[in-house]
Amino acid sequence: MNWTLALPEITLSILAMAILLFGVLRRGESFSVCSMLTLGALLIGAVLVIGQARGFAFNGQYVVDPFAVFAKLLILAGAALALVSAQDYNREEGLARFEYPVLMLLAVVGMLAMVSANNFMSLYLALELQSLALYVLAAFARDELRSAEAGLKYFVLGALASGLLLYGISLVYGFSGTFDFAALAHLLSDPSHASAGLIVGMVFVIAGLAFKISAVPFHMWTPDVYEGAPTPVTAFLGTAPKVAAIVLLLRVMFVPFGHLTSQWTQIFEFVSIASMILGSLAAIGQTSIKRLMAYSSIGHMGYALIGLTVGTVDGLRGVLIYMVTYVFMSAGTFACLIAMRRRGRALEKISDLAGLARTDGGMALALAIFMFSMAGIPPLSGFFGKLYVFLAAVRAGYWTLAIIGVLTSVVGAYYYLRVIKVMYFDDPAPAFDRRPVGLSFVLGVGAVVTTFFFVFPAPIVGAAQAAAAALFG
Repeated sequence: MNWTLALPEITLSILAMAILLFGVLRRGESFSVCSMLTLGALLIGAVLVIGQARGFAFNGQYVVDPFAVFAKLLILAGAALALVSAQDYNREEGLARFEYPVLMLLAVVGMLAMVSANNFMSLYLALELQSLALYVLAAFARDELRSAEAGLKYFVLGALASGLLLYGISLVYGFSGTFDFAALAHLLSDPSHASAGLIVGMVFVIAGLAFKISAVPFHMWTPDVYEGAPTPVTAFLGTAPKVAAIVLLLRVMFVPFGHLTSQWTQIFEFVSIASMILGSLAAIGQTSIKRLMAYSSIGHMGYALIGLTVGTVDGLRGVLIYMVTYVFMSAGTFACLIAMRRRGRALEKISDLAGLARTDGGMALALAIFMFSMAGIPPLSGFFGKLYVFLAAVRAGYWTLAIIGVLTSVVGAYYYLRVIKVMYFDDPAPAFDRRPVGLSFVLGVGAVVTTFFFVFPAPIVGAAQAAAAALFG
């Protein structure tokens, strides 16, 4: 059975239970200690992931390959940055409870299991472990109406998506007789076995997973949940879970359904185009920067899906590079949003950033870097993320996707540049409160990776190439 391959997930699960018991038994303030312990657990998880052997475990239900390892390290990095960002905000808002880091750790365990899932049963169990923890986190500010509403919307729509996914899995199983990805791939290598019922099941599976990455037309939860959830939770939702969901989608489409490319390419072409267009147009009229980031994330998932639609090793490499750049851009941007406090009160209007360059030049510079990068301005990392997916599309002959991607990037540049204009050219508003050290750290890490990605791209590009090649076997 070789259960040792799942040692990172097993270890993190045990540590999560231990931290939970510590928080329950310790009297007084335990949030900070539990958060530090959770960060230590994430570091231990990263070490174990790097040292993982390659192979299959639990009768083929769990796989460790370079693709999974690449995604797991990115998930752990995103979760760590989100947890560091939450420290001072949670204390200020009365959310400094030990359950917060424990829920984050359990969500991470689900994400790690998701990217190693090699069977529809393990896929669903991992997905629900992540989702249940995220539903609670979205409603973590339980005394605030917006947070409770966000958690409820996320839960109801998430349950609907889970139902679609389960229905799709049941159809796939009913028409193929197996849950196993490898067995499905072998079965579907003969086109005659791809019955209409199995194709319908695959479409329902795609619908369930598209919800998790907030791709159009399954995006309706994103703006309300991003706006209503506590900002550190939004920072978490916008980084690690997006990586886990898109990596899981890549594995599902290329391993069990890899022989049905002609059946699902058009679906993802439509979803990618719709996500890019809606993400770029709907964000234009937003006044809340959290809602702007929600629509921005929908657009970014559209760009990432270009690589999936292309269906080549180059396309997959482009998706993975895009997700690396996206995680650090988003983590840094949300660190800036969390730092938007005046006299102890959290702010989230774009107009609240007025004149920031004259009251906090460092934060204004960092946020400008993130906005330019998200707009795809060279030589920042966001430019290279888009470049790799657009090049893959052009090489594979998907000119429509590439052209629409470039045009929506131009439209999207408007609302990113509007934020920079407000910071640098509007009359200054009163200064924000002093920025905590943790937020400065996350902001700095994000800015450095985003700015200097072009100097040392080779390790990330090489790792992404190896991961993509491993998925193609």
